[in-house]
Amino acid sequence: MRQQSSENHLVTQVNPKSPISESYRVLRTNIQFSAIDDHSVQVLMVASAKSGEGKTTTVSNLAVTYAQEGKKVLLIDGDLRKPSLHQLFQQTNRVGLTSLLCGQQLLQEVIRDTNVDNLSLITSGPIPPNPSEILGSQRMVALLAELRETYDVILFDTPPVLAVTDSAIISSYCDGVILVVHAGKVKKGLVAKAKSNLDHVKAKLLGVVLNNNSRNKSNDDYYFYYGGNE
Repeated sequence: MRQQSSENHLVTQVNPKSPISESYRVLRTNIQFSAIDDHSVQVLMVASAKSGEGKTTTVSNLAVTYAQEGKKVLLIDGDLRKPSLHQLFQQTNRVGLTSLLCGQQLLQEVIRDTNVDNLSLITSGPIPPNPSEILGSQRMVALLAELRETYDVILFDTPPVLAVTDSAIISSYCDGVILVVHAGKVKKGLVAKAKSNLDHVKAKLLGVVLNNNSRNKSNDDYYFYYGGNE
C-alpha cells in the first residue's frame, strides 16, 4: 500500500491562504449555490469512478473548509473496504462506523474530535465481510436521520463507484453527490459509466470536480462544473 503523498495532505488546514485552499472554498460555495428550490445540501458524498483520482483528498479538505466557515461538520469514512481517513487524520481505526452499525459501540463512542475546530470524524471501523449489506441496513438509515439533527454538514468518503455497489447505496442517503475526475488519467467512458451508475439509483449529481494533478501547483488545480445530470 502506497504511503500518502504530499498532495493528500490537509492543505486547507496547514496552509489556508494558499491558492489551492481558496479553490476548495470556491468549491464549497459552488456546492451551496447548486442547491435547487431552497433544498440545502446537508449530506454530501464525494465520489470517483476509480481509485487514485483525489476523492479522499477532496472530501477531507472540503470538510475542513465547511468547519472553518463555522459549520458543525461530520466526516464519515464510508469506504468499508480500503479506508484511509483514519490515516489522514492520524486516528485509530479500532472502532468506527462498522462497530456502530453492528451494535458493538454507541454513537458517542465512535465520533472523534479532530485537530480542526468544528470537525468530527467517524472512521470506517474494522473491515466487515459484507460492506454493502451493512451500508444498506435500516441501522444506517436511522443513523443518518439522527446525525442530521446534530450536524450542519455531513460528508461521506466512499469506494470508487465502478468498483462496488457501496457508493450507490450511500448516494441514496445524500442530498448531493460530487464526482471527482482526474484529468488525463481516467477515460471518458469510465466517467460516463460512473455517472450512469449514479443516475440509475437517482443520485443527485451536483457537478464534477476536474482534478488535474499533472499541472504545477497553481490556481488551476481544481475546476468545478455544474449540471452533472445534464
